[in-house]
Amino acid sequence: MVDPLDMTGRAVLVTGGARGIGRGITETFLAAGADVIICGRTEPTDRPSASDRVAGFAAADVRDPDAVDALVAETVARLGRLDVLVNNAGGAPAADTATVSARFSKAIIELNLLAPLVCSQRANAVMQDQDDGGVIVNIASVSGLRPSPGAAAYGAAKAGLLNLTETLAMEWAPKVRVNAISAGLIRTEQSHLHYGDEAGIAAVGATVPLGRMGTPTDVANVCLFLASPLAAYVNGANLVLHGGGERPAYLDAAEGIS
Repeated sequence: MVDPLDMTGRAVLVTGGARGIGRGITETFLAAGADVIICGRTEPTDRPSASDRVAGFAAADVRDPDAVDALVAETVARLGRLDVLVNNAGGAPAADTATVSARFSKAIIELNLLAPLVCSQRANAVMQDQDDGGVIVNIASVSGLRPSPGAAAYGAAKAGLLNLTETLAMEWAPKVRVNAISAGLIRTEQSHLHYGDEAGIAAVGATVPLGRMGTPTDVANVCLFLASPLAAYVNGANLVLHGGGERPAYLDAAEGIS
């Protein structure tokens, strides 16, 4: 039987694929046999690898449309085609909504919404000309599904990314499928900046119904599924990957007064 998760011969581009969730996605596709190119503003000292295979690197700031043009062109030139785009680059530092500058908010929206749009446009132009089309996966966030205090522009951008996913899925079908993953609490090498030491990370993980924070591999496995024939009829979907969600505050409040 043919393994539907075998990506041998497939060409994959992962934005922000050098660290965190992006690194996990890159390593998972490499392990599945895909040829992967990652991008970032600076080349990492240790590029992701798996199964004795190493990701290629192309320097690009995805907020710059001209740089995205060059990135997609270089990917196709090196790999011969483009089968999967994972729009992973994103993020935002915490900021007080009442005082944050317009310049800051603009930069956050450019990175988390406009960049995925431009990358998707350029990838779609290639995929539409391929006999078997292609797949685009947008890495969104639960911040786009609920209030995001301290990250208003980020949450709004991720909410916009979900709408963008549905719109592109409708416009670009049937050749190109477009889906999103709304990631919840994911443990990366920077988790200590948000949650403190191991005890703090464990305490946060204990609030998740599955008893732990997610990992980059958890996200990567869903990306692999969405890119595979197993998801051939999945289009315009948002897969919420949060381990069961966040415990409602009112439950703890009610227990405290009972």
